Amino acid sequence: MLVTPLGAGQASAAPAAPKSADPDTAALAGALTDQEIDWEECAFPGLAKERADSLRTVEGLACATVTMPLDWHDADNGRTIDVRISRTRTSDRDDRDRQGIALVNPGGPGGSGLPWGAAMAQRAPELAEYYDFVGFDPRGVGQSTPLTCTYTVPDDPSDQDAVNRAKVEGCMDGGLAPFITTEQTAYDMDFIRVLLGEPRMSYIGYSYGTWLGTWYAATFPGKSHRFLLDSSTDVTERSLERTWDLQPPSRDRQFQEALLPYMARNDDVYGQGTDPMKIREHFERAGGTREFIGQLFMAYYIIPAMYSTDQYPTAASAVAAIAADGIPEEGTEEQAVETVIDNILAVDPLTADQRAFVAEAKADILEAVEARQDGPGAAAATETFDATFEAIRCQDGQWNQNLDHWQRWLKRQERHAPLMAPFNSTPLCAYWPTDNRMPKAKKKTFPEVIVLQSELDAATAYEGGLATAKGLPGAAMISVDNEGSHGLFPYGTTCVDMPVINYFLTGQLPRKDFTGCQALPLPGEEETVEVAGEMKKNGKIKLRMRTDEVREANRLVRDLLREANTPEPSEAAASQSSGAEVSQSSEAGASQSS
Repeated sequence: MLVTPLGAGQASAAPAAPKSADPDTAALAGALTDQEIDWEECAFPGLAKERADSLRTVEGLACATVTMPLDWHDADNGRTIDVRISRTRTSDRDDRDRQGIALVNPGGPGGSGLPWGAAMAQRAPELAEYYDFVGFDPRGVGQSTPLTCTYTVPDDPSDQDAVNRAKVEGCMDGGLAPFITTEQTAYDMDFIRVLLGEPRMSYIGYSYGTWLGTWYAATFPGKSHRFLLDSSTDVTERSLERTWDLQPPSRDRQFQEALLPYMARNDDVYGQGTDPMKIREHFERAGGTREFIGQLFMAYYIIPAMYSTDQYPTAASAVAAIAADGIPEEGTEEQAVETVIDNILAVDPLTADQRAFVAEAKADILEAVEARQDGPGAAAATETFDATFEAIRCQDGQWNQNLDHWQRWLKRQERHAPLMAPFNSTPLCAYWPTDNRMPKAKKKTFPEVIVLQSELDAATAYEGGLATAKGLPGAAMISVDNEGSHGLFPYGTTCVDMPVINYFLTGQLPRKDFTGCQALPLPGEEETVEVAGEMKKNGKIKLRMRTDEVREANRLVRDLLREANTPEPSEAAASQSSGAEVSQSSEAGASQSS
């Protein structure tokens, strides 16, 4: 495992006087520093052709595969790994105001960042005049060397504990997984800077990309220029565990505090009444997320709206379709999916893009139905899975390894986040030991950064972003009140975007440590509606994870579960007469509502 600072005790290739004792990746990489970069036209197979063609119009866009040491702890052992990068040529390279390069990462972990150099040039043309943007697929991802792990299915394929142990063992014995970490990627990023001949680099990171950016800046503060941490993880923690701990309740919160009130305000469209709690009751009585088909519609139509509120009409249509007509119990699961989707499309006014999104997700849902019907792999069979997401989040810092802790955690989610509780299970990280830990952000050397966070972010909760802003030396935070989208910049308002642009062009942080901005109205609405927390005069948002509305919704779900698990008197009498234990049913209901 990786336990010592990379580059410690190793001499630099040439004397220098940096602001801090940054590791020297040029010296560590040795002969790889002299590799020739073969630039070529970019291919973005994961994007629609129209979008890929648009990106290729960005000035100077080119892609290349560069070679990195596999292990930056032992960089001269001859083992290497490939990383695919893209770069634009939008800045005037002879202009003394040119700011250099800015790397971009969209999150994940495991998200492909290769298209994001060109995408950022299009999204932020004010910055593209002064920056060349660099996208990259981190090691283990996309067109870089991929990571897959192979394991043997245990004797009981339904034993999730045994399956988890087998998966982790397969990864740890596979050779590549130990080197797919944020630490190794941070060194890759610095070596990209070296290969491009730049003395420093700037960075825009979204979601997990904020964790990656912080790791780089803490390791290479002397090479760090301007950094935006957009929709931030809690980088003050020793691992990513808290960020994922916050996800279930934060998703429940946005569902109850924002999406259902949106439906209630637009009853003329969704026809479910003007009381958000009644809409929740109808949705839950129809099965909610406790039924497999309901879980699929939550995953593919409702949760995406928690990443971009532009999709609220699609999510609201899905909730309305289930609340109004339920999920058909007769026929096949495929027929049930078709029926619900027909009901979603019957709701106006979905745009052409939203209808296309519904159609695309339908294919994924039917694929998931088929996979479930196929069941788990047979005992002793060999299975392979894409392990990049798990390898990074599990190896970036030790998660709790006590399985009793995770059983208690699952019970807490049933009480406090019942909407998302059916999606939860003991994570692979509970079985994955690691000695890695992010280096400390030192006050004297850590660069000034901006943290940008939406109030109801359901992937990286506001609480985590606030902890980051408070914990990083010299950080300034911009909070967007009443917003639920994940990944904001460029947002489209002066209050949010101008401080970020000014910072990237001049290095000047916002005047206050905390700046509060108002959200844009939701689709089909002309005014922004106050929801959830309260923006304070100091620019912070005072917010609770379980508001009164969320608590009431949780009680509603517990009551429905108790009702569903409590037998009718006639059923109880029949059970007693046949010698059955009546108490089993009532205990099952009580255990879920405790």
